Formats: sequence, structure tokens, C-alpha cells
Amino acid sequence: MTGAQAGPVTYRVLEFSELEGWEADDQAAALAVFRETCRDMQDPDWTVLCKTAADWDDARTFFELHFSPVLIEDGTPMLFTGYYEPELRGSRYRGGPYQYPIYRLPDEAADRPFLSRAEIEESGALTGRGLEIAWIDDPVDVYFLQVQGSGRVRLDDGTALRVGYGGKNGHEYRSVGKELIRLGELDEHSVSADRIRDWVREKGEEGRKLLQRNPSYVFFREVNQVPADRGPLGAMNRSITALRSIAVDPSRVTLGAPVWIETDGAENMRRLMIAQDTGAAVKGAQRADIFFGTGQAAGTRAGAVKEGGRMVVLMPIQRAYALAEPL
Repeated sequence: MTGAQAGPVTYRVLEFSELEGWEADDQAAALAVFRETCRDMQDPDWTVLCKTAADWDDARTFFELHFSPVLIEDGTPMLFTGYYEPELRGSRYRGGPYQYPIYRLPDEAADRPFLSRAEIEESGALTGRGLEIAWIDDPVDVYFLQVQGSGRVRLDDGTALRVGYGGKNGHEYRSVGKELIRLGELDEHSVSADRIRDWVREKGEEGRKLLQRNPSYVFFREVNQVPADRGPLGAMNRSITALRSIAVDPSRVTLGAPVWIETDGAENMRRLMIAQDTGAAVKGAQRADIFFGTGQAAGTRAGAVKEGGRMVVLMPIQRAYALAEPL
């Protein structure tokens, strides 16, 4: 979390007229995404809304009649970032340029602290155990795949596979971008995923050692049951949608809830999103990661996002007013 430490959580009910740009958005696109995951929400308030959504044609009226916008705050400043689904080059077998593995979760790493990133890479503890899903041609791409949590691999035999989050080693995520700022290598206003990628590649062994300062290590699983024209699986185990899905802190925002975002920066977004994912670095009531899609163009756009603004959660009306009532 960036900025001040989180304080008490507050809830303030707003009017839809207070959402800047609400009337201009395509709420039908958001409603289609909401329908994708709402059936997995177990709370009675949400299951009723999900059934109602199935037969509703006027999306804007659906949201305005059944939800109230709620501004949730905990004392930390708003931060929007972006993420994407990387596309890597790889092989099922080690050889030639394909020297950098992506691993399945080892049994001993499940639900307990495991080796750090540096220990995994330097000790060879996972080598030869049949945990390799694929071998990739670039270690920097492997690192950013772990940061994103899912991706596609174009294999050297002309086929492709998709991998999703399979677990982690139990260590806290440490931002390499912040480390480069601390070292004076990049400044806060210019740091981006592309700048970090270029710096690490240029520095060779020094760059590899820098990546190891992030002790968190992500393992994967194959998710080839997801059609090629759909997005990767999010935390709700459903495909997410470019520019309509966000990652949130589930301790603050209910997964599956509609969330109105207003970003202040290069993107300047005013649109209704659905909270369908989570992320290790996404902590706080005013914190969201916007999904930009698949491939390098999406990655370049996502990597440049570091913006303020606000996010407003759409809640079932009765729940919204119950939370907003003074104790």
C-alpha cells in the first residue's frame, strides 16, 4: 500500500449524478461482464441481483434501480495501476534459447512459507522434479509473468498454452520499481514496466540480482480450457475482460461488485468496471489494478498507469445504507 497507513473504514452513499461521466458510459458492456461472475456470488443480496440481471435489457436503469454508489475510504490515497496478460515465447522442452522455466507449485510450498526467489533460482531446488510447465527464452519475461499472474506462451511447435496463478512461496511482494527509485536509477515520474524491463536487460547479471530483491515467487497451472478469444482467469475463476475488469482488495470490496472508476492521468477513464480479480500489491479501499488485455501493446499501456482519482463501489441498496448508518 502506498501513502499513509490505513485508518478506520468509512462508507458514504452518493447519488449517481455525482459520478462524473456516468451518463456517457456504456453500462451494457459492464452488465455483460457482471453477468459472467455474479452467479458465483453466494450472498443472498447478490444472488437476487444476479437473477434480476439475467433478464434486464436497459443496463443503466438496472444499475440505478438496484444499486447505490458508495465511496469507501480508509485514509489511504487513491492509486490506479494497470496489468495485462503477457504473451511469451517458449518450448515444452529445454534447449536453445529456452532456458528459463515456469514451474508448477511444489507440494511442500502449498500453504506454508517456502524458499525465496533468490533461493529458488540459485539453489536449483526445483530442477529435475518434473515441475516445469514450459521453458521461456527470456528471464525478464518470466519475472513479469509472475508479476501479472497469468499469461500465454507461444510454443516453438506452433501451438500455444495459457497459464494461470497456481500459488506462491509465502513471501511478501517487494516492488522492483520502488527499489530502482530508492537506488536513484529511475525517478518516480518515469518508472514503468517497460523502463524496468529495459534496465534489467541492459544490466545483465546486476539486473537479475535486482529482481531477486523481490522475494515473492509465483507458481503456475495450465488453464487451456479457457477459449483463445476469452481473457485469462481472475480470482473468481472466470475470464476477465479488457477495460471492464479490475483487481481490488477483497477485504474492502466484494469480488463481483460493480465499481465506478474515475482516473486522473493519461488514461482519464470514467467507466463502470467489475471487481473480478485480486493482486498481491492491491491493498486498500482506494486501490485498483485495471486489466488492459493481452500482449505487448496492452502491456505498454498498462505499465504506464500510475494515477490518482477515485473508485466508488455499487452496492445493493439496503446494504449500502446499512453500512453508511452511524454506529
